[in-house]
Amino acid sequence: MKRTSDQPANEPKAVEVPRHVAIIMDGNGRWAAQRHLPRKIGHRQGVEAVRVIVRAAGEMGIEYLTLYGFSSENWKRPAEEVSDLMGLLRLFIRRDLAELHQNGVHVRIIGERDHLELDIVALIEEAEALTRDNDRLKLIIAFNYGGQNEIVAAMRRIAGEVKAGRLDPATITQETISAHLDTAGVPDPDLVIRTSGEKRLSNFLIWQSAYSELVFTDVFWPDFTPERLREAVMEFNLRERRFGAVGSAGS
Repeated sequence: MKRTSDQPANEPKAVEVPRHVAIIMDGNGRWAAQRHLPRKIGHRQGVEAVRVIVRAAGEMGIEYLTLYGFSSENWKRPAEEVSDLMGLLRLFIRRDLAELHQNGVHVRIIGERDHLELDIVALIEEAEALTRDNDRLKLIIAFNYGGQNEIVAAMRRIAGEVKAGRLDPATITQETISAHLDTAGVPDPDLVIRTSGEKRLSNFLIWQSAYSELVFTDVFWPDFTPERLREAVMEFNLRERRFGAVGSAGS
């Protein structure tokens, strides 16, 4: 939480932990290439990093953690790599679901499920059902997800309600659209982190990230540690979030 007016001026400012942190986990393949290893080894190390960061986020008091696991564009990758990524999702849920549940983590998967294999859909539904009532950390995994597709799907749902006479087009607001997105009920991310040195959102939470603070790090995802997460949070604390208003400097 931020230092209040009754704190002594010489007292260090308390660190504000963002309520919702979203991470674009990038660089698994390049991590492996640097070590002359197959790309699948990089993805497997990436899963290990997920495990560590989820635990660290809960310990830091972050309420929502959204991880970009597999984009709707990733189907363009070689079939063998896609198959390995699907296998890693299976492994993560089967191996870690019990621990996540025990630690009070609420798991939610966003993205399209139509093209996923039936056993993966069953695992996703099992994870969501088992952890539905947990409230320590909301872990949202964006899998087979694309921000533009998400908005298109939301528009179709809204159009269907208008056609059915349940919604007056004149009453549609930003809140209406947000309520029809995959992330309905989830606060917009305060902080979006991208690893690997790339500086773009790559179709990730493009509606929700309108006023998010963005932090880019050159570190590849398998090397992203809890200390790196804390550094990103400290960078977040240096920012002045204005949401379109005039800041303290008058800009």
